[in-house]
Amino acid sequence: MIRPFPSDALTAASRSRRVAALDCGTNSLRLLVADVAADGTLSEVERRTTIVRLGQGVDRTGELAPDALERTFAVTREYAQVVAATGAQDVRFVATSATRDARNRDVFFAGIRDAIGVEAEVISGDEEAQLSFRGATGAVSATHPGPYLVVDLGGGSTELVLGERAPEAAVSMDVGSVRLTERHLHSDPPTPAEVAAARADVHAALDAAAAVVPLGRTTTLVGLAGSVTSLTAYALGLRVYDRDAVDGTVLSVDDVLGACDRMLAMSRAERLALGFLQPGRADVLGAGAIVWAEVVRRVRDDVAAAGGALTHAVTSEHDILDGIARSMR
Repeated sequence: MIRPFPSDALTAASRSRRVAALDCGTNSLRLLVADVAADGTLSEVERRTTIVRLGQGVDRTGELAPDALERTFAVTREYAQVVAATGAQDVRFVATSATRDARNRDVFFAGIRDAIGVEAEVISGDEEAQLSFRGATGAVSATHPGPYLVVDLGGGSTELVLGERAPEAAVSMDVGSVRLTERHLHSDPPTPAEVAAARADVHAALDAAAAVVPLGRTTTLVGLAGSVTSLTAYALGLRVYDRDAVDGTVLSVDDVLGACDRMLAMSRAERLALGFLQPGRADVLGAGAIVWAEVVRRVRDDVAAAGGALTHAVTSEHDILDGIARSMR
C-alpha cells in the first residue's frame, strides 16, 4: 500500500530530504523512498521488490529480451506512481549487471525514461560495490566490528568490498544466481556434474577476486540481497517472509553452509512450497546457494590462514538501495 504524503512534509523537508532510489538488477527491480537526514540517517517511507528477470538470457545472447524489457517497464511505471504519491524530491535509477552486458541497452534507457522521467545510470561493478558497502555498514557498524567484507550477491554478478569506515578494496565477480542457473543448472534438481561446473566458476572468480580484495582481513562478513536473505529466512525456519526478523541475523558458518546445501538439493517445486519465497526466485536460488556457500567457505579459510577465525555471517536488509539514497543527500 502507498503511504500518503504526510501533512507536515514542509516541516520534515527542512530537516531531511525525501529521495527515491531504484535498483534494477538482473533478477529484481527494487524501490526505496526515504527521508535522508544531514548526517546520512535514513527514515524509510516505502520499500518494494519485484522480480522482473531483466537479465533473462543475457549471458547467452548478449541482449535484453523484449518480454524482459516490457516486464521491467511495467513495474517501473508502477513505481513511478509510488514516487509521485510519496513526494520524493530527487530520483536516482541505477542499473547493474544485466544492463552492463547488453548490446541493446539503449532500448532500456528509452523505456525507463518514458516510464519514470529520469535517466537510468549503468554503474560499474566497483561503484555498485561501494554503494552496497555504504548501505550495509551504516546499519551493522554499531553492533559488529570491522573490517567488514560486504557481499552483494545478485543475479548477474556478486560484489565484494572490504573496509572499515570506507571501502578499501572492491571487486565485481561475474557470477550470480541467474547467470549460473542459465549457464549450468539445467536439471531439477541440478545434477552433481552441473553443481560442480557452477562451483568451478565461483572458485575461479574468487581466486581472481582474492588478488584484489584481501579476504583474510575480514572480521565481520555481511551478506546482502535476495539469495542471502532468502537463505537466512530458510535457516530461521520462517513460514512467511519477515524483513525485521531477517535483518541483522547472525548465523554460524555451519548453519549457513547447511542451509545452502539443503536448498541446493531441493527441486523447484519444493522451493515454491516454502511460504516465504517469491516465486520468481525459486528457480535461481540453488545457484545463489552455491555462490553464498563458496564465498563463506573461502573467506573462512582465508581468515584462518591469516591467523584469525571467522565463525559467523551477518545478513543485512540494508544494501545498495540505502547507499543510493544516501548518495543523493
